[in-house]
Amino acid sequence: MKAHATPLNQPAFYSQIPTLISTLLAGLLLGMALVLSPSNAAAQVDNSIYANLLLQHVNENRVDYDGFKKQEALLDDYLAILSAADANSLSRNDRFAFYINAYNAFTIKLVLTKYPTINSIKEIGSFFSNPWSKKFISLGGRTVSLDHIEHDILRSLFKDPRIHFAINCASKGCPPLLNQPYEGETLEAQLNTMTREFINDPKHTFLKGDTLFVSKIFKWFEEDFNDAPLLFIRQYADDEFRTKLDAAGPKIKFTYLNYDWTLNRR
Repeated sequence: MKAHATPLNQPAFYSQIPTLISTLLAGLLLGMALVLSPSNAAAQVDNSIYANLLLQHVNENRVDYDGFKKQEALLDDYLAILSAADANSLSRNDRFAFYINAYNAFTIKLVLTKYPTINSIKEIGSFFSNPWSKKFISLGGRTVSLDHIEHDILRSLFKDPRIHFAINCASKGCPPLLNQPYEGETLEAQLNTMTREFINDPKHTFLKGDTLFVSKIFKWFEEDFNDAPLLFIRQYADDEFRTKLDAAGPKIKFTYLNYDWTLNRR
């Protein structure tokens, strides 16, 4: 016959229970720590300060620079958040949104350095440089310019022509500044909305006969639109505007509107 465990073995087993429980708890706590550690948690950038500033000071496509000036310390707090962030730890859409927000927020800061004595952002430049080449932005441990964000990061890395309707150059001729931060989760919808609004705004895009009047954005960055800006415009035109474009036929001529560099202030 096989031997059976006797009651004498049970106390030895029970004596090991506290050790087993401790081991299980330690493993559970270690697993939770790994899941919640900064290296494993989803990276985020807190845009709440910027969201409140935009909501207060951007209205009907105009910017209240007086209001921003009064709360410049808060803007500086947000810029410090951007400067300290590790953009490379973000998802692609979050990183895309991060750099759009950085461009727009640092543009506001650049205007404030000379406001209210300027009527155009171009007045901040000098005979030898323009405001967009000025290196005053701390990002990723480097000091960079707006040009660097636009051309070396946004255009170069993301290759999305809708960028041109999201970044704002503080001028009336530029697509308007969105009154909310760009966020990775809503980026696609935000980019599409801003692109459609600009293209369907008769101040910026309109047809006379077989001549299409458009922003110089389509001339300056034609390569970003695959050298086919008309196809891009038709893609985002509303039904009524697209019908007019179709009726004009395939030989539409382009005329580029004068760019209004007047400050987009309220």
